[in-house]
Amino acid sequence: MLKKLKQIYFKEQFNPSFIGVFIHPFFFARRGLYKHIRSIASFIKGKTLDVGCGSKPYEKLYQSTEYIGLEMDTEENRQKKKADFFYDGSTFPFRNEEFDSVVANQVFEHVFNPDRFLSEVNRILKLNGYLLLTVPFVWDEHEQPYDYARYSSFGLQSILNKQGFTVQQHKKSIHDIRIIFQLINMYIFKQTNSKYKLLNIITTFFLMAPFNIVGSLIYWIFPGNKDLYLDNIVLAQKIKNV
Repeated sequence: MLKKLKQIYFKEQFNPSFIGVFIHPFFFARRGLYKHIRSIASFIKGKTLDVGCGSKPYEKLYQSTEYIGLEMDTEENRQKKKADFFYDGSTFPFRNEEFDSVVANQVFEHVFNPDRFLSEVNRILKLNGYLLLTVPFVWDEHEQPYDYARYSSFGLQSILNKQGFTVQQHKKSIHDIRIIFQLINMYIFKQTNSKYKLLNIITTFFLMAPFNIVGSLIYWIFPGNKDLYLDNIVLAQKIKNV
């Protein structure tokens, strides 16, 4: 029973359903990410590298024949992450043009040298291979002190073009009134979060779930605003070596 509950809780963290309304402080953000990643997941196939893989939460969405996770080489990552390889934060430990596709979900904002990072993605990715990149636009500082940047759609297009990629699809996740409710919950989460998981769930249920419910009920009444949104979801294709 306990194992089943843990599986449900893990699923709700990255693909929240109705249950997530009551237990997930970032319900709107995670639901939007999952929806948009799923919509372009069919481009991620063949031998795939997941950079900053964490627990590999989106692996089952892709059509990969081989799925490899990469993380920074730290003691904490070796204990907690589901990585197959670890690296020094600079050079990926793989051959040139070894992969058919690359994914990097909510990692790019933690990269201090984005040009170097994308040049490494370009190097290990085959010509015409795809990169699926998600990165926040409106979000709090997190995983401090390793949070270095926020990117607009124009900034991402510019830096990707410079490193040999062309943007095939760009989606802006949660560009309506729900962004306000998500930011309110983010504020509450920052003020109440503790090391006790059960206490956090109770706090979410009583203090944050009401905002999830109201936002879910009324967002369709208000017009969207694509200049204000939570996350970028970008599908880019490698068109040249750099």
